[in-house]
Amino acid sequence: MSASPAMPEPSIRKSPARRWITHTAIGAVLAAGGAWAATRMIGVPDPVTLAALAVVEPSAVSTWFPSRAVPAPSQARALPVTPRPILDRVEWKGQGVPLATMLAATHTNAFLVVQDGVLIHEWYRPGTGPATLFPSWSVAKSVVSLLAGTAMARGKLAETDRVSDLLPELRSAAVFGKITVRDLLDMASGLAVPENYDPLHPLTGTAGMYLTRDVAAFVKDHAQLAFKPGSKGRYRSIDTEVLGLILARVEGKPLADLLSDRIWKPMGAEAGATWNLDRPGGLEKAFCCINATARDFARFGLLVADQGRAGGTRIIPARWIERIGTPARRAVDGWHYSAQWWHAPGGDDGDISAIGVYGQYVYVNRQTGTVIVKLSDHGAEQDETDTLAVMQAIAADLEAGRP
Repeated sequence: MSASPAMPEPSIRKSPARRWITHTAIGAVLAAGGAWAATRMIGVPDPVTLAALAVVEPSAVSTWFPSRAVPAPSQARALPVTPRPILDRVEWKGQGVPLATMLAATHTNAFLVVQDGVLIHEWYRPGTGPATLFPSWSVAKSVVSLLAGTAMARGKLAETDRVSDLLPELRSAAVFGKITVRDLLDMASGLAVPENYDPLHPLTGTAGMYLTRDVAAFVKDHAQLAFKPGSKGRYRSIDTEVLGLILARVEGKPLADLLSDRIWKPMGAEAGATWNLDRPGGLEKAFCCINATARDFARFGLLVADQGRAGGTRIIPARWIERIGTPARRAVDGWHYSAQWWHAPGGDDGDISAIGVYGQYVYVNRQTGTVIVKLSDHGAEQDETDTLAVMQAIAADLEAGRP
C-alpha cells in the first residue's frame, strides 16, 4: 500500500458511448417538431428542457426536472475522517496504471473510500465538493430495494403479493396478475419495456419512461410480456418503477417521504437530497434520479456493510440484508443479481454493488468493511466489470494491510 494518488486536472469530458440523454432528447425534439404544443401532446418535457438535456453532462440533468425534497435529520451522524493511503496502481485494460489515470479515464466526479466506518480517501473534480448533490441514476434501484425491505418488515408487503392486487387500477391488464413483487425485485417480471437508448426510437422503452410526464400511465400502457414472469432475469427499469408505485401505495406516502423517514433521517444523512418527478407534484422516477452528496451515498453503503445498522441502531432488517446478499436463482444479463443489487464477477460472498448508468457506483464489501463511492460522467454501461475489479482490488489491498 502506498500514498493516495494525486488526481490530475480533468480533461473536457466527452464520452462517445454516452447515448441515453443526448439521443433521447435530440430525438424527442425532432419528434416534437420543436413545438411546445407538440411536447405537451406527447407528454414529454418542454422544448427548452429537451434541448438542454441534449448537451448537458449526466451529472447536471437533475435540475431540469421537478423534484421532491428528501429532508435530512436536524443533526447528522458523524462520519469520521482519517485520511490514509489506498492502492495507487491498479490493473486497467490489461495494464498496470496509476489509480488517478483510471479515474480520469472514466470521467470521475467524486471518489470516496470508507473502511470500518471511517472515510479514509475523498476526492472531487474541481467545481464539485462535499456539498454537491450528484445524481444516482440507477443506484436508486438499490435504494428502493431497502425501502421494500422495511415495508415487508412492517407487514405492508410480501414478495408473493401480485401486482394487480396491490395496484387495482392495473387489474384490467391480465399480465399484472401474473407478476409478483419477487419478480419485480429480481428483474424477472417479463414486462416488454426494453432498456432502449436508440435515437431512432426516442420515446420507447426506458427512454420514453424517463421523459414521460405520467409514469403511472406509462406503466398501464405497457402491459405486454416478453417472457413468462419468473422464468428468466432481464434488466428492465420498469420493474423498479412498478415496485415504487407499489411502495407509495401500501405505505400511503410518496417515495421521497419514505426515503427520508425510513433511511435518510435514521442513518444520519448530513444533507437533504431530492428525488426527481415525472411532473411538478407528481410521482418519483423510482428507477433513477435521487440526488445526494457523495458522503451520504457512502452512508447508504455503510448501512449495508454494517448489516442494516447505523450507529448500532437497526434500520434495515437483517433478513433483508441477507436477501440482497444472496443471488437469485436466475442471473440478470449474465451477472448474479438479487433484489435490485448486483453481484459483480470476481467478487466474494460479501461483495455487492448498487450501479447506475454513466458510471455511478456504491460498492460494498461486507467481509472487508469497505464502501467505495464513484460518481461519474462516463459512457452508458461502459467499463463496469473493469471498474468493479479496481474496487475489489482496493478492498483486498486494504484488508491485506490490516495490522
